[in-house]
Amino acid sequence: MAIPINIEELLRRQVIESARIEYKADWNPESILHSITAFANDFDNLGGGYIVIGVEEQNGYPRFPVKGLDKNTLDDIQKDLLNKCNFIEPRYIPIIEPALIDGRDILVLWVPGGDDRPYKCPVKIYTEKGAKKSEKAYYIRKGSNTIRANALEERELIGLARNIPFDDRTNPHAQIADMRSSLLSEYLHEVDSGLYEGSLSRTVEDVARDMRLIGGPPEARKPINVGLMFFNERPDHFFPYSQIEVVDKPDPTGIGMRERIFIGPLDRQLRDALSYIKNYVIAEYVTKVPDQAEAIRVYNWPYRAVEEALSNAVYHRSYQIHEPITVTITPERMEILSLPGPDRSITDHDLENRVLVSSRYRNRRIGDFLKELKMVEGRNTGIPLIVNEMKNNGSDLPVFKTDEDRSYFRVILPVHPAFLEKNKDDEKEPQMGNRSRRRNREELKKLVMEALKQKGDLSMSELAVELGYKSLNDTLRAVVKEMLEVGEVTYLYPEKPNSRNQKICLME
Repeated sequence: MAIPINIEELLRRQVIESARIEYKADWNPESILHSITAFANDFDNLGGGYIVIGVEEQNGYPRFPVKGLDKNTLDDIQKDLLNKCNFIEPRYIPIIEPALIDGRDILVLWVPGGDDRPYKCPVKIYTEKGAKKSEKAYYIRKGSNTIRANALEERELIGLARNIPFDDRTNPHAQIADMRSSLLSEYLHEVDSGLYEGSLSRTVEDVARDMRLIGGPPEARKPINVGLMFFNERPDHFFPYSQIEVVDKPDPTGIGMRERIFIGPLDRQLRDALSYIKNYVIAEYVTKVPDQAEAIRVYNWPYRAVEEALSNAVYHRSYQIHEPITVTITPERMEILSLPGPDRSITDHDLENRVLVSSRYRNRRIGDFLKELKMVEGRNTGIPLIVNEMKNNGSDLPVFKTDEDRSYFRVILPVHPAFLEKNKDDEKEPQMGNRSRRRNREELKKLVMEALKQKGDLSMSELAVELGYKSLNDTLRAVVKEMLEVGEVTYLYPEKPNSRNQKICLME
């Protein structure tokens, strides 16, 4: 059976962090059984892991060219592995795939987090006949190591029994046919999986089974939630408001506000939202420095920081809470809001110091898919990346907020100071010959009245352009607000003052 990930990339750790990969130079039943048990217990909800047999490790990295296994032993190793897995309680069988790397044979074990955890296995494996039975123990992963759980960790592990993350649960209200064959094949092609070729001619159920996207008893097989999130055209039909909303709010009153809603499979809506932000929100500001050949280039928000913050929101939000991810853009900041907040293991002090190290992840399977698609960083590396990107751009540092109940998580990315200065410059009057001057409020009122008489009803942005400004500014906002209060002008839709179609018009 093929593994739904490219093994070359797996070996070179391009998509899976080191804590989830273990290299074994040879077949070592006892050590490998302990690691299978640890990955199956999935103590931190990372999604299990991979064991690569036939590859030596050097300083945590695979050693190339790989050592390989004797081709004549591959079948015997697989048979012995299946027999040894009978020692695990409850029984657990990993997915095994032989592979050829550098012309040499290896075995790759995919060990997803198990549904029947906690698992335990023998501490020692005795092969002699009549040998005493070994005690059995629980094993877990700590960093990149497999260790025997202590008493406290055992209690915590037992507490996780049947506590399957929401994205890895079967959905009783859906059918396997709700997953689309075309989306499954498209994903397998993108990650260059060995399953791709066969997926074009096999049934959805067969492909989904190999990808661990179906569950339940044989007589009532159902899709797993993550399968509907990535391989159904409208996951919001199963998980209401599983969407991203981008709101561009140039004015506090809501005038001129634009809103875009992105739906579809999680990876598609994330890509579409990021593409929109990159093309219509991210802007560059170039400053020419005297006596320097190269100009200084900065961005209102560095794209990599925005990409990581929004990807993390998709990864870590709860899909049991029927609220969207919201990106709100104002002249001063970008805010990304998702529900709920971070795990309580992350303290207020951690938030203030921008050190967010989660002890347990909410969505282990969503993380797997996003990492394999190279859309999120590895474990606990996303926040440092955001901070570094903001620093390198010369921006103020990001702010991370939640409340006492951990009901929300808000990422605030301040706009680069150069764009605040630029906005102030835009408030200056248009050029009048070789000089410029600032109009007083009475002059502005007269110009507003004249513009409305000549052009008819105008939005605030249109009014700013008519008066010769590059963009809407605070002075013009204040003047129009005063004219509205005294009744010199009125809203076209007075019952909806914050309507995106709002215009200013003369009183009859």
